[in-house]
Amino acid sequence: QFQLVESGGGLVQPGGSLRLSCAFSLDYYTIGWFRQAPGKEREGVSSISSDGRSIKYADSVKGRFTISRENAKNMVYLQMNSLEPEDTAVYYCAAAVGLRKLVPNEFDYWGQGTQVTVSS
Repeated sequence: QFQLVESGGGLVQPGGSLRLSCAFSLDYYTIGWFRQAPGKEREGVSSISSDGRSIKYADSVKGRFTISRENAKNMVYLQMNSLEPEDTAVYYCAAAVGLRKLVPNEFDYWGQGTQVTVSS
C-alpha cells in the first residue's frame, strides 16, 4: 500500500521560510503538494514528475516556493520562502501515476497533512 508522510510544518512569521518534506513508499509516481485553508477548497500548490523533469506551480506561489525530490531517499521537498498569512493551511502531499494536472482529483494517494501557520 502506498504511504506518504508529511513533516516540517509549524508556525512562522510573515516573510519567513519553512521546508516541508514528504516521504513516500513507492517509486515512479508524480508527487504533488496541495493545501486547504479553513472554509476553503483544497488547492494545488506544486507537483513534480517521477524523474523531476516536469514541475508545476500554482500562480500564487511562483517565485516563492520550490519543489524538489531525492529519489534515492524517496523524498520530495517544498521549500517555502517569503511566506504570507494567506499561505496558512494544512499542506498535503499526494501521489499519482504519470503526469497529472495540479488538481486534487487527479491524485490517488494522500498523506495526513501538516499544518503551516503564518502569523506575527
